[in-house]
Amino acid sequence: MPRCWPFRHSKREKAAAGSTKPGKLPDTGSTASESTVDTAGNKDKEKKEGVNKDDEKNAEEKKEDEKKDEEKKDGEKKDEEKKDGENAATDDNKEGEEKEKPKVPVGSVSEIKNIYKGAADDDGNWTWVDKYPDDVEEAAENEETATFAVVVRNQKSNDSRKKLEAHSIIVQSPLIRTALAEIMADYPGPFVHRWKEFTDYLEKPDLDEKTKEHMKLLYDILKYEVGDNIKSFQDYVKNGVVSFKDLWMIFQPGNVVVAAHLGPLSAFEMVETEYMANNCGKFLQVRCDCVDYGGKEFGRYQESINITEFIGTKKITGLKVYPLHFHEDRESIAAKLVVRGAVFEKLAGHHYKQYSGTAITWNREGNEVECQITGRIVVDIDSFNRFSPWRVRYLNDWNANDLERFSKHKEEHKLADDKFVLPPYYQMLARSRTRGYSLKFKKWLDFYVEQISEVVWNTNAFDRLVLPADQKDLILSFSESQLAGSNFDDVIQGKGKGIICLLSGPPGVGKTLTAEAVAENLKVPLHMLSSGDLGSDPWEVERELQSILELVARWNAILLLDECDVFLEARSTHELERNKIVSIFLRTLEYYEGIMFMTTNRVDDIDAAFQSRIHVSIEYPDLTSASRRTIWTNFVKGSTLKTTLTDKDIAELAELKLNGRQIKNVLKTAQLLAARKKSPTLDRKYIETVLIIEKKRPGAPQQMMHYL
Repeated sequence: MPRCWPFRHSKREKAAAGSTKPGKLPDTGSTASESTVDTAGNKDKEKKEGVNKDDEKNAEEKKEDEKKDEEKKDGEKKDEEKKDGENAATDDNKEGEEKEKPKVPVGSVSEIKNIYKGAADDDGNWTWVDKYPDDVEEAAENEETATFAVVVRNQKSNDSRKKLEAHSIIVQSPLIRTALAEIMADYPGPFVHRWKEFTDYLEKPDLDEKTKEHMKLLYDILKYEVGDNIKSFQDYVKNGVVSFKDLWMIFQPGNVVVAAHLGPLSAFEMVETEYMANNCGKFLQVRCDCVDYGGKEFGRYQESINITEFIGTKKITGLKVYPLHFHEDRESIAAKLVVRGAVFEKLAGHHYKQYSGTAITWNREGNEVECQITGRIVVDIDSFNRFSPWRVRYLNDWNANDLERFSKHKEEHKLADDKFVLPPYYQMLARSRTRGYSLKFKKWLDFYVEQISEVVWNTNAFDRLVLPADQKDLILSFSESQLAGSNFDDVIQGKGKGIICLLSGPPGVGKTLTAEAVAENLKVPLHMLSSGDLGSDPWEVERELQSILELVARWNAILLLDECDVFLEARSTHELERNKIVSIFLRTLEYYEGIMFMTTNRVDDIDAAFQSRIHVSIEYPDLTSASRRTIWTNFVKGSTLKTTLTDKDIAELAELKLNGRQIKNVLKTAQLLAARKKSPTLDRKYIETVLIIEKKRPGAPQQMMHYL
């Protein structure tokens, strides 16, 4: 409702109203006396009245403006109230409709609902909206474009010589597709590597005109798009050089590359290349596969070889890795690699071998370190993966092409399906190294295949062993029976299957030599241990002993525990830690299934519990004159120099109470002295010179001093 504001009178009107009596109208006329009023006073009065009228006019205008503002506000308020009422009514209607409209189960409407990607905000966030995009163009590919043999999708080019370049090429012609299937032949790499095959196909005399016409279209497109790359690739192949920018061109996926990577020259199958950079600069990383053995089966293993950036061009054969077909003597190289790969294949499983040369170990950071190794080794990748502290190489599975080649190879050579044999191609790709254990240095190492050889057995070692014949027969009989597989078992299955032999006696009488001679005679590995190899803590001893016994049983080897006094000594009440070690050793021996020789110089200090666990105990007495004579004779015959010693000389030397180890040391030193004097023979004077020096050594035998 509009409001009524009170009308305010001016002071003059109030005064006039006050002077008028009630019931009478004011007198507005003038008399003669009134007209004689001072003219100036009238003017002032009129002036004041004019000012008052202006003030009243302004006040009225102001009141009218305020009144209009109030009316406007009242109108807006009414509109808002009306709108709120309408909204409330609409909401009420919607609620009513929602109440009336039944709920539809999720996914039950048999229609397609399209929503569209909305515009992104400043942060790049967007959402799906119902509104159809305004800037959508009609699709360029339709039924009309499907009739063309080739469709080229073009985009703006960054090359200053071209306006446009192909984003992609769609081959729709079945004739071209058939031709490309023959040209590419399952090749996954860029087209530049198959340009020669492409041009040769175009020049085929029996090619029909329609196919030739379609192929010419593709030829023109490719010539425009990759013509520069093709020309560069042809120049590199012709001249045998390449630049770093175009280095990727010479590496075709699936081709064989060679590199002296982690050893001698080896072959790999190229997979892919990638330009990369690090703090040292740019380089091209060549990723390629080789054939490796994982302990259970063969597979692929990927190596990464980096070629650092160089300026200008470089000879291809001077690169760190390059395709095999660039090698001048590629056929000879391939044949040598196949022979080496066949050896690698035969080393699968575990094998007892001889090694001499450089091997690979690792430091704490995992970096490879070279070391010189000589002696007997066991090639066993499966045990390397299980027991060594070094990183395991996990292999990749064979791909479909590999499996197809294996099947063809089996069919051609009529091999059984369950027998796996590497074809020559995969033998060529085999690694140059294999992993195993050095028995002499007691280390897990990586061995070069080319430096592995067969073991040269010393078949005369057991015959030269100075022991009574009955003892030698006993030792040899139980060793052969155990290795052949004895069926004798304990009441508890798996318990007490092994053979434990204790060899006791003074130093140098042949205890250690007995175990070595038995291993040589039976042609099996000999794993020699001492107490220091097992550690000092009980848990460490148990862990190492269990792993070693498992390895010895797997390798069908003989275990020699030399100077085992720490484990055999009787337990006491005041040395609890050593008692734990003895108890661990006793429990472990119960379930050992191989042959174990233990040597000791203190047989009287053995714990009573060991007596029942030892199958054969042999006491070695001091050497007699006859025994020493035999030892002198054996060592003299084994000398690299001819000797002038007579039987009388040997008989006299045998009177010296020396043990076998001392006799060996004397003859070895005398031989070195003879070589220093450039003597072609080993004379007695050199032996006596060494004995004179030995006489001055503290603890020298009294018989030696008397002899000298």
